[in-house]
Amino acid sequence: MPKDLTIKKVMVIGSGPIVIGQAAEFDYAGTQACRALREEGVSVVLVNSNPATIMTDVEVADRVYIEPLTPAFLAKVIERERPDGLVPTLGGQTGLNLATELANRGVLDDYNVRLLGTPLSAIARAEDRERFRKLMREIGEPVPESFIIETDAALRDLSRQSGLPWPLIVRPAYTLGGSGGGIAHTVNELMEIGSRGMRLSPRHQVMIERCLVGWKEVEYEVMRDANDTCITICNMENLDPMGVHTGDSMVVAPSQTLSDKEYQMLRTSSIKIIRALGIEGGCNVQLALDPHSFAYNIIEVNPRLSRSSALASKATGYPIARVAAKIAIGLHLDEIENKVTGKTLACFEPALDYCVVKIPRWPFDKFVSADRRITTQMKATGEVMALDRSFESALMKAVRSCEIGTLSLLYKKASLWSDMEIERLLSVATDERLFAIAEAFRRGLMIEEVHQLSFFDPWFLVKIRNIVRMESRLREGAVIVLTDEGTELLREAKQFGFPDRVIADLTGKTEMAVRARRKSTGIVPVYKMVDTCAAEFESHTPYFYSCYDAETEA
Repeated sequence: MPKDLTIKKVMVIGSGPIVIGQAAEFDYAGTQACRALREEGVSVVLVNSNPATIMTDVEVADRVYIEPLTPAFLAKVIERERPDGLVPTLGGQTGLNLATELANRGVLDDYNVRLLGTPLSAIARAEDRERFRKLMREIGEPVPESFIIETDAALRDLSRQSGLPWPLIVRPAYTLGGSGGGIAHTVNELMEIGSRGMRLSPRHQVMIERCLVGWKEVEYEVMRDANDTCITICNMENLDPMGVHTGDSMVVAPSQTLSDKEYQMLRTSSIKIIRALGIEGGCNVQLALDPHSFAYNIIEVNPRLSRSSALASKATGYPIARVAAKIAIGLHLDEIENKVTGKTLACFEPALDYCVVKIPRWPFDKFVSADRRITTQMKATGEVMALDRSFESALMKAVRSCEIGTLSLLYKKASLWSDMEIERLLSVATDERLFAIAEAFRRGLMIEEVHQLSFFDPWFLVKIRNIVRMESRLREGAVIVLTDEGTELLREAKQFGFPDRVIADLTGKTEMAVRARRKSTGIVPVYKMVDTCAAEFESHTPYFYSCYDAETEA
C-alpha cells in the first residue's frame, strides 16, 4: 500500500525539557522522524519547548514552534497550522499524554486532525494498567498478581490485607521513567510510595504487583505496520534482575543467557502483544523470565518509541524512528528501504554479530549525599553504549565511557570496603554493584555465593570473573609482558578490553612502553561494521566500531 496522499502536513510533538528518562533519546528519534517525513514530501510542523535540541533546528522541520508543551498551546498551533495528522509516539510519554488530552478535549475532531500510527485505543489499552492487565488475560499472556488502586482509601484497605505477596512493586499509570514508583517492603513504604505514585499519575492510578525477585528481565523492540506485518528488531537482556528500572539497569544485546526455546517463546509473546494492542510503529515489550523454569510474566508495554528504542536502533543500525514515521503515513514494512544496505527492506530483521553493552550514567558524583540505591524509579541521567566482539571487552569499553574516574573494574573505593559492605553492595542494587562483584571475586568468593546475593545470572558472573583473572595474569606476567614471551598475554589483555594505562599500572611499566611494544608486535585496533544484516548484504552507509581482532572491515 503506498503512502496516504491525503496527508500533506503532519504535526510532531517533541519530548520537552531534559529530565531524567527523557532527554537526547527522544531528540534522536524526533529528528530522524522529521527527516523521514520530509523525504516523503510531507510538511512537518514541530512543537517542542526545549530549544537545546537538534529537532528544533529550523532545517529539520518546515515549521518550528518553541512553545510550552500544554494542551492549550498545542491547540493554538493546530488552529493556526491545520495539520492533516498528528504523530504522538516520538516524544516519549509527553507526546502520548498530550495527544490523549487533545483527543479527549475534542481538539483533534474540531480541526479534523488524524492521530497517525498507533491509534488512541491502543495507547489507552497499553497505558491504563487495568485495561492492559485485562487484555493480557484475554489473549492468554501471564501477568503478575496485581491490584489496581485509584484512591487513598483503597490503598489503605489493601495495606491491611493479610497474605500480600511482599515485596510489592508500585507502578503508576501514564508516567515516564517509573516516576512515583518503587518497591515496598512494609506497610508504611506501601502507603508512602502508593500515595506519591497516585499524585504523579495523570490518571491518579497505580498498579501494585508482586515483585518477581531474582527473575530475569528481558526486552523486545518490536515493529508492526497496518498490514499486520511484525518483526523484532532487537532483544535485550538486563544484567540486573527484576526490581531495577530498565533505564537504571545494565543491558546487553542480543541476550546472552537465553536458550533458543526461551528466546523464541518471548519473541512470540511480544509479537502476539503488539498485534493484540493494534500498535502501528515501534513498541517496547518488557518481560520477566523465571531462571529456573520456562515461566514468564508480561511486565509492561510502551506503545511508543522509548529510550530502549534509541539503544536498539543504534545497536543494530536499524532506523526505528525513521521506519515508524513512514508507517504512520501509510507505508508498509515491505515498502520502506533500509538506508544502510540500500538493497534490503525494513521487513528484514536485523542480525548482530557483535555484543552491545549499555551502562547507565548516574549523577552521584555530583550529588554525593543522595541515596545510591536504584529501584523501579529511574535515577540515571544518561547512558553509554559500547560495541565489541565479546561481552568482556564491550563491558570494559562501556565502563571507560562512563567517565567516572576508572578505566576498568579496578574501582578506587573497592579496596576500602569491608567484607560486610561487599555483601551489602551485592544484595542491594546501587551504581557500585558491578564493581562490588569484581571485588568479591578478588577476595575469593565463588560464583554461587555472588549469585545468591546479587541474583546476577552465573553466565555474567563468569565473564566478570574472567576480567578479574586477567588482572591477576597481568600482575603475575609483569616480567614478561614486554617480551616476545608475553606477546600473547598482551594480545589477550587488549582483546579483553584493557587499555594501555591499566596494563601499565598492573605490570609496573609505563603506558608509553606498553603502547610501543603493542604496536611493534602488530597488536593494533581494527574496525568492524554495523550493517544491520551481519554482512549478508553489502552496505552503503554502515558505521564501525573498533576492536582488537585479526581482520578489519573498514
